[in-house]
Amino acid sequence: MNTSPRIAVVDFGAGNLRSVAKALERSGMNPEITADPAVVGRADGVVLPGVGAFADAVASLAKTGLDDAVRDRLAARRPYLGFCLGLQVLFDEGDEHGVTPGLGILPGRIERFPDRTPDGKPLRVPHIGWNSVKFSGDHPMLSRLPDEDCFYFVHSYRAIPDRAADVVGRVDYGGEFAAAVAREGMFAVQFHPEKSQSAGRRLLDAYAFWVAES
Repeated sequence: MNTSPRIAVVDFGAGNLRSVAKALERSGMNPEITADPAVVGRADGVVLPGVGAFADAVASLAKTGLDDAVRDRLAARRPYLGFCLGLQVLFDEGDEHGVTPGLGILPGRIERFPDRTPDGKPLRVPHIGWNSVKFSGDHPMLSRLPDEDCFYFVHSYRAIPDRAADVVGRVDYGGEFAAAVAREGMFAVQFHPEKSQSAGRRLLDAYAFWVAES
């Protein structure tokens, strides 16, 4: 790549932004942490990371106008990459501390893990640790990723997409759930690439190529 892609790292008040920016830099990108919708609008790509509560994240995005900026970038098919909450807020609603509308980009909802597996065994919540993710589909990101890789998760809520076609990564924890979702111009994961060592680097390298080629 001759120039470093300009990446807007969306700051909606959640932590972990510095480590995300450093991880993007290591993959050859030029990240800018920002809460300015205009910066998001000019960026070559948008990364929405985050830890925290669904309702707080959506409220913060709406208060600053970042929600519409993200929607506009998605409509323009500029490469969007979401981590954890950056995946969850894409859906219609979340049930953390009551039902809260999300951005409504993807049909489906975010719900808490059950306390038990389908066969009745206790399930530890939050889900914390390394798990193997199996990828499938024809999204540009997937052409540069292995069919299976191991990533670091930390979350109590999971996505329940309405459309099976939106799911491009799956993981088994108390039953199978969506670890990655994608559409044209969008790729979002429930895990944390910035905490996932070599696997995370592979995913961010794939994102850098996707942005450069878009």
